[in-house]
Amino acid sequence: MLNKNDCKDMWVYVEHEGGKVLPVSLELCCEARKLCDAAGEKLCAVVVGELHRSEIEKVLLCGVEKLIRVRGTGYDYFNVDAYAELFTKLCRKYHPSAVFVGGTINGRDFAPRFACRLPTGCTSDATQLVYDPRTGDIEFIEPAVGGKMMAVITVPVMRPQVGTIRPGTFKHVPSGARSCELIEETIDFDVEKIRTKVLDFVPDEVDESLNIADAEVIVCVGNGLKGADTLPRYRELAELLGGKVGCTRPVFDRGVLPYKLVIGQSGVVVKPKLYIAFGVSGAVNHVTGITDSDVIVAVNRDPDAAIFGYATYGIVGDMDEVCDAMIAQLKARK
Repeated sequence: MLNKNDCKDMWVYVEHEGGKVLPVSLELCCEARKLCDAAGEKLCAVVVGELHRSEIEKVLLCGVEKLIRVRGTGYDYFNVDAYAELFTKLCRKYHPSAVFVGGTINGRDFAPRFACRLPTGCTSDATQLVYDPRTGDIEFIEPAVGGKMMAVITVPVMRPQVGTIRPGTFKHVPSGARSCELIEETIDFDVEKIRTKVLDFVPDEVDESLNIADAEVIVCVGNGLKGADTLPRYRELAELLGGKVGCTRPVFDRGVLPYKLVIGQSGVVVKPKLYIAFGVSGAVNHVTGITDSDVIVAVNRDPDAAIFGYATYGIVGDMDEVCDAMIAQLKARK
């Protein structure tokens, strides 16, 4: 266990795929930059394997002051064995105060493993990060108990403070390049110890209707949806608005829509210009995924529904009837 007083600098693991930095890594660099400014520490990006200079420039523009570039055997493709061992060694050598990892499939796999080996704590899916100047700790704030409360999690003794953050939680707003120290590391991992092998690679068939993260207009259906047979009207409304359909977790649990359309803590974080919520109760674990929407319109038959507390405009009424009325108005204008 590392003494917190001997640890400094906050790290962001820069995940890349197909030669491109994943957006979540840039988002984390921008958010960690704010924490570093508050704590008086330096922001360090960790890049494993080869990455083109143009992609590294995107990382540096987020205010990175240190860049650790790691080369060696065992990193040709992601595997939890090599990456967990690598970050264990790096943390023991440089003693960072915090390590942030994107909450991707890979990030969620290796982050808790190296945290456990150090040993230290690992927090997942925080929706807000706050630096406490009194204690020097980072507060990881996230919904808990099914979204009924907001939990504040800290790592008061152990270091580094490790956290995985879901893509889209924070904004990618570069603060500009700073003077950056380059640290080159060569750390080999015995490939014979890698317990997984890539036998083949078949890219996913891209269905753009399921890619809602960057949609400018989203029509979201909640548990108030009567059934799958009522979905066509909401798809039509989304099409008329040039947007896409999304849903809350209960709609997916009912088997009505696929998981990729789930919005909130257990799904995707969205930032549309217009978000229309039909039959959405407004549970915290859903609302955390829509708070950066420019305009939120809520439709619910319950005037006391929590969603109205987050809405720009609220409509009390039957969701199907309101949707039909919106469609009629849009068609009349056209």
